[in-house]
Amino acid sequence: MLSYQHIYHAGNLADVQKHALLCVMLDYMGQKPKPISYIETHAGRGLYQLDAPEALKTGEAEAGIGVAEQWFDAEHPFRRALQAVRVGFGSAAYGGSPLLAAQLLRSQDKMHLAELHPQEGDGLEDAMAMFAPKIHRRDGFEMAQAICPPTPRRGLMLIDPSYEIKTDYTRIPGIIAKLHRKWNVGVIALWYPILKDGSQEQMVWELESLDLPKTLRHEVEFPPVREGHRMVGSGMFIINAPYGLAAEAQRLSKAFAALG
Repeated sequence: MLSYQHIYHAGNLADVQKHALLCVMLDYMGQKPKPISYIETHAGRGLYQLDAPEALKTGEAEAGIGVAEQWFDAEHPFRRALQAVRVGFGSAAYGGSPLLAAQLLRSQDKMHLAELHPQEGDGLEDAMAMFAPKIHRRDGFEMAQAICPPTPRRGLMLIDPSYEIKTDYTRIPGIIAKLHRKWNVGVIALWYPILKDGSQEQMVWELESLDLPKTLRHEVEFPPVREGHRMVGSGMFIINAPYGLAAEAQRLSKAFAALG
C-alpha cells in the first residue's frame, strides 16, 4: 500500500501529459485576481532528480520529458514552471505536481497537499518548505472530503493516486461525485493510467455517466517504456474544465500521436 515511489517514473510521458494540462489550468485561473485553493490528494515528494539511480534505472524520464520538452515553447506554463524548478534545484531537477503548481500560484493562493507515505512526506516537506503549504500526513481522499468546500472556494484539485490499491478504480467515481456535490465550483482533475488489460475503462465509463459539468476526457497513448510494461497511455478526466484547455489537449494529442 505504501510501496510506491514516483522517483522511478518521474518525468515520464504520463507526467508530461498530466503536468502540461495542470500548468495550463493554473496559469489560466491565475489570470483573474481572485485567490484560489490548490489541493492534491497524493502529492508525492514534490521534487525529483532525474540523474538519481532510480530514475536512470527505468529510463522513463529520458523517453518522457527528454523527448517531449521540445513540444513546449519558452512561454508555455509547463516550460516556465519546469525552468523555475531547475533554477531553484539544479539542472537535473524535475518538479512533481506540487512543486510545479507552486511556481504558478500567487501569494494569495492556498495549497493543501496530502501524502501518507512517511519518506515521501518527509521529502515533500523539504521540497515545499519555502512555499509554506498546508501538508496533511493522512489519506488524501479523507483530506479532500474534510476540507471541501475549501477557502478560498475557487480552486483546483488534482487526484493522482498510484492505483496500487486496485479498489481505487471502483471507488473513485463515488468519491468524485461526493466531492463535486460539496464543491460544485471546483475544478477536479483525475489522472489515471491507460493499461493493456483495460482496468481503467469501467471507472471512466462510470465517471462519464455521472452527468458532471464541463467535463474533458483526454487520453494519449505511447509505446511501453520496456518489454512487459502494462501502461501504454495516460488519461485525465477533468470537471469544470477551464476555458482553453480543450485546445491544449488537442495540441498534446497531435504531439503524442507523432511518437508512433
